[in-house]
Amino acid sequence: MVLTFGIFYALNTKMGAIPPLGKFLNPHSGVWQNETNESTSGEIIIPGLKEKVTVHYDEQMIPHVFAQNEHDLYKAQGYLTAKHRLWQLEFQTYAAAGRLSEIFGKGALNYDRTERRRGMGYGADQGIAYMKKHDPETFRLVQDYADGVNAYINQLNPEDYPVEYKLLDYEPEAWSPKKTALLLMYMTKMLAARDKDLEYTNVLRLVGKENFDLLFPDFFDITDPVIPKETDWSFIDVPQTELPQNYAVLDTITETIEKPNPDNGSNNWAVSGAKSATGNPILANDPHLGLNLPSIWFVMQLSTPQHNAFGATIPGALAIVSGFNQHIAWGETNATRDVTDWYKIEFNQDRSKYKYDGAWKDVSVRVEEIKIKGQKAFLDSVLYTHHGPVVYEKNFKSENERAGYAMRWIGHDGGNHQKTFIALNKAKNYDEYVSALQHWNAPAQNFVFASTEGDIALWIQGKFANKWEGQGKFLMDGSNPANDWQSFIPQKFNAHTKNPERGFVSSANQHPVDENYPYYVFNDGYETYRNRVINDYFNSKEKFSVEDFKALHNNNYNLKASELVPYMMATMDASNLTNEEKIVYDEMKAWKFNNDIDEVGPSIWRQWYGRLYNMLWDEFDNDSIALAAPYTYQTIHLLKTQGDHKFMDIVKTKDTTETAKDLFLLSFKKAAERLAEIKEEKGDYKWANYKGTYAGHLLQALPAFSRFDIPIGGDRNIVNATSENHGPSWRMIVEMTSPPTALGIYPGGQSGNPGSKYYDNFIDDWAAGKYHSLLFLQSDKTTDQIIGTQTLTPGKNE
Repeated sequence: MVLTFGIFYALNTKMGAIPPLGKFLNPHSGVWQNETNESTSGEIIIPGLKEKVTVHYDEQMIPHVFAQNEHDLYKAQGYLTAKHRLWQLEFQTYAAAGRLSEIFGKGALNYDRTERRRGMGYGADQGIAYMKKHDPETFRLVQDYADGVNAYINQLNPEDYPVEYKLLDYEPEAWSPKKTALLLMYMTKMLAARDKDLEYTNVLRLVGKENFDLLFPDFFDITDPVIPKETDWSFIDVPQTELPQNYAVLDTITETIEKPNPDNGSNNWAVSGAKSATGNPILANDPHLGLNLPSIWFVMQLSTPQHNAFGATIPGALAIVSGFNQHIAWGETNATRDVTDWYKIEFNQDRSKYKYDGAWKDVSVRVEEIKIKGQKAFLDSVLYTHHGPVVYEKNFKSENERAGYAMRWIGHDGGNHQKTFIALNKAKNYDEYVSALQHWNAPAQNFVFASTEGDIALWIQGKFANKWEGQGKFLMDGSNPANDWQSFIPQKFNAHTKNPERGFVSSANQHPVDENYPYYVFNDGYETYRNRVINDYFNSKEKFSVEDFKALHNNNYNLKASELVPYMMATMDASNLTNEEKIVYDEMKAWKFNNDIDEVGPSIWRQWYGRLYNMLWDEFDNDSIALAAPYTYQTIHLLKTQGDHKFMDIVKTKDTTETAKDLFLLSFKKAAERLAEIKEEKGDYKWANYKGTYAGHLLQALPAFSRFDIPIGGDRNIVNATSENHGPSWRMIVEMTSPPTALGIYPGGQSGNPGSKYYDNFIDDWAAGKYHSLLFLQSDKTTDQIIGTQTLTPGKNE
């Protein structure tokens, strides 16, 4: 009896990372229940619907949703998103809210504390409050979406839960509008929270202002901005904020919170009818994000009698995010504008007040209760000033009893970001596109546009502080009112272009404007390679086709390497290379700078440049303080133009003064040594084998639910920006016929269920540079391309 009880307890109790095996392997409710096909037919009752909703599924498992009104449309979107992506939908909001300890236990506590102190929940609350006060209609639509998600959850029995719930031994909870707000905050963090003010402060103290300005200039010597250089800004009549007498606070900051992936970016472009082979404008978008399974995107068609939109949605948010309707197409890239600043706060003795403008202001306290699986909750008291949350203080990554560092982040201001996508889905022309953008605060985005009327445009949209020159580079004195954001740039003065003379618009996370734009724009390490390849391509000939767009999406040319490798090989002394090193040298010499899968040049370049970069910037190899490494473009510029600068000297070699020429050889030898090891380990160092691109499951790339060794070229700083686990997460091309015709592909599949054939079925075509035709239905009538139809109906009493 004791043995039987012990076995029963073991099988039904979670032990560390292992789920309760009895429940997990139960044939009636465990993991085996997840090996099912997708349901695409029949009638489903959805409480709260006003009228029936028709859902057609095509062979790609894309739902085409036809509702009679917006409320039913977004209720259906919520239901269908939950049906196909429930675990992902919910898990990402747990991450956004700093609630992972509820799932994983104490090991996630530091992450959760960071997100709470970043003010993620606070920002979501501000967004909900703004919608309720200023746009109750949008809030009702967000509630409709939540009701749709909950309608699906309420139909589930435990055996129907997605497999991840069974692995982690927890259950889905009710969806709410706040979860949508948290999802939007998560998006804002991933795309607009890579600030380095504190790290730059350390660098300034370490190397001095002259060297800082050399390493981190406001503009590079080559500027090919998002908005064409010839743009006339004379219509702007609100001046930049005047420069006050100000000094950076040169504190030593030992540790900073984790930043989002610096490669989070994108490409987008559009050509006018005059530059198009068919006479119709053509638009393209490919957001560069993590290669995850389930995929970041879920493709849908969302239609009512008033509008008809198609494209990629983000599970948790309403409407099409990157897509098209019958009149316009749109897409986004990250504008990477500096929308976060940091302030040093001085507290009084009991930290109930902080100094500001010669007086003491009250601190407010937000007590964050962090629930921990299997343990009692952790209470974290986060102090708030008028700047925002005091992220760093004596209880978190700091030992200063009477001071802290507060974050001023546009993400905390509230706003109506959801309204932008709802309005874009319905927009019919340029004016309505511009009107939709006015609701967008953050993250700053480059919104590309094309219409069936023949217009193309690009707006850099966000709510931007009108900063004085240099504001926000470094830690500022939080007691000085002159350091506050004094005002915001009027939205109509945000940088934009419509129907430029050159016949195309484009963005690839480069500098938004040139020096003539009358407001301060901090160089946040803007991209300097993809944008030039794209713009050179569109300047290379008169007409472009959809096939040309495909070729550009999949372009593997490594401009960065092409601008340094020939100089390195011509400059370094290669006379004493070993036989093995000469082989590598000759391989590099033969490379034409394309990062194709069968090339070895990209692997040699990655090893060589990586080791060269680390040798050059050994001054920054300091674990005791938080530092930002110099920009890539400026690094290459210095290597080629100031090869004898003191930074070239290796710190540890006391009796030798190295130059760039020496570093080229030393780093090459180290690279060749490592490449020999890789060849021994893997058989060769061809790029596909070396890079090993994979799409990892959100649970730490759980092997059984991930795809490895995906054969695709490209890399960072390349138009096909595919690195190991990051790259084009949704490729879309839209020709503005009437109605538009479109192609799309993403590295995943429509289903979130690893047991479904639709889980990762797009990956092979995506890697091969192929596209799927997007079936843009113009009515709810079925066609031979539809594999199943479901009808969502109101309850009997509704």
